[in-house]
Amino acid sequence: MLLMTSKAKPGLGELLRYVGELVDEGAEAQYRAINLTYRARYTPVMRALKAGAETISDITASTYLTQGAISQSVLLMIEDGLLERHTLEDGRKTGVHLTAKGKALLKRLEQHWQVTFAAISELETEIGFPLLKVLESTALALERKGFSARLESAKSSLGKK
Repeated sequence: MLLMTSKAKPGLGELLRYVGELVDEGAEAQYRAINLTYRARYTPVMRALKAGAETISDITASTYLTQGAISQSVLLMIEDGLLERHTLEDGRKTGVHLTAKGKALLKRLEQHWQVTFAAISELETEIGFPLLKVLESTALALERKGFSARLESAKSSLGKK
């Protein structure tokens, strides 16, 4: 558990990882509670496919994740029988689509996602910040100017080498 009275002030990466772990732990507990064999990492792929994505590139473009992370999730989902590959009409690209098992899972997940966003809304009310908006704005700002460049700027403004 994070102690706010600790001597060392936690860094941004540490807090982001900790919050991510807490969210994933809660999500995994709920999946078990509703008898769902599912990994939280599949959600961006499932949501992208629901929105019409067909390829790993499409899925990646609709998320904030790397193509490598999406590819790993897709491989696991294929192993779990949720997805299968197919050749797209032009024959040059391979797509992925939900299997019957994946479609059945998606129907169960859609209800769960409604509950998830209600819980996020409650969390945002409790903390007094629009957390999703803050995180999205942070991601966009870091895309414009990376953290390494920001560290260099901070070093210069502090007169450090």
